Amino acid sequence: MTAVVSRSASPASALVCRNCGAEYPLGPQHACFECFGPLEIGYDPSALARVTRADVTAGPSSIWRYAGFLPVGQDPSTRVDSGTGMTPLIRADRLADELGFTAPVWVKDDSANPTHSFKDRVVSVAITAARELGFDRIACASTGNLANSVAAHAARTGMASIVFIPADLEPAKIVQTAVYGGTLVAVEGSYDDVNRLCSELAETDEFESTAFVNVNVRPYYAEGSKTLGFEVAEQLGWRLPAQYVAPMASGSMLTKIHKGFKELIGTGLVPSSPWRVFGAQSAGCSPIATAFAAGQDVVRPVRPTGIAKSLNIGNPADGPYALDAVRSTGGSMASVTDDEIRAGIALLARTTGVFAETAGGVTVAVLKKLAESGQLDTTAETVVFNTGDGLKTVDAVGAGVGPTAVIRPTVKGMREAGLL
Repeated sequence: MTAVVSRSASPASALVCRNCGAEYPLGPQHACFECFGPLEIGYDPSALARVTRADVTAGPSSIWRYAGFLPVGQDPSTRVDSGTGMTPLIRADRLADELGFTAPVWVKDDSANPTHSFKDRVVSVAITAARELGFDRIACASTGNLANSVAAHAARTGMASIVFIPADLEPAKIVQTAVYGGTLVAVEGSYDDVNRLCSELAETDEFESTAFVNVNVRPYYAEGSKTLGFEVAEQLGWRLPAQYVAPMASGSMLTKIHKGFKELIGTGLVPSSPWRVFGAQSAGCSPIATAFAAGQDVVRPVRPTGIAKSLNIGNPADGPYALDAVRSTGGSMASVTDDEIRAGIALLARTTGVFAETAGGVTVAVLKKLAESGQLDTTAETVVFNTGDGLKTVDAVGAGVGPTAVIRPTVKGMREAGLL
């Protein structure tokens, strides 16, 4: 594709290399021609500065209320808006008490999005960009939640879709992707194998008119995660929390929330205040947390294992930038075992009524671990991000929960079971 996104009314100014700073026109490009580094969206600061709180609150009750901070979708007619965003920010007092916090703990629950994960944010932006760029098919490599979202959004807009997943993905996520009627391809291999295949396909003539959300339109796709940070700030009354804990797969979401906070301060929408960033990974796939613990800048690829399949990216593209975000703010990272993940899911459910998928269990378990070790300040206001619905990964906890008792339908049966 050679189309370039229209810059009329858009605050986006260029594609900027995150390594060497080289700039390119806005378009379907994700890698720097000079150093092969990843590209991200650069913005005109004066355009961002024109966004006011009144502009935001007058907007729709979705991520598009923040269109003034996004590279596409300034024209409402081009937006793909399925009602994504403005998900609950739940004050988790019982969770805070159990973990010894004296300051508020909040759970940003993105399982309330249309396909029940935060991926609806990035896909809404990516598919809007794909339409503005003139693509006629949408595709992705996915560990599950992205597959669900791409297939659903394609169905909603009438675009063709082709989704690639590891063949051993959780059954619920396979069903939720297939039901939308697009093309679903199961690949014998890990997510990294799937992603490598998609990168190769994106360069072929047969896929010239296909927008791979996490390949050729990745710079646009990644910007959708900023809206998590924008919403948290708005829901807290236009201020930032002192610290947040986010799960890491590629590391992109953690870094974009950090970027969103900086943009809010830079434009004066929130008062300047420090915050610390904390990253959470599964012990079965923890290349970023391992590099952090070793004091290294290089993230070494691993072969993923464990139940947190939505986080199983062994070669995380944004790993170095996640390290930078955490280190620059004085935060930390940790990884947790499968048993700790299951316990984290149960802890969150028991204290907040939120049933998280395995990624949420990772985040809550790391919250607990870092609080107990003193690395995370229990006197500071904290936001924890739950990125998906527990119904997507029921098998992970199903064997450990069930009926308290099985009784006959009588009062005597209740007494015999010790329930009276």
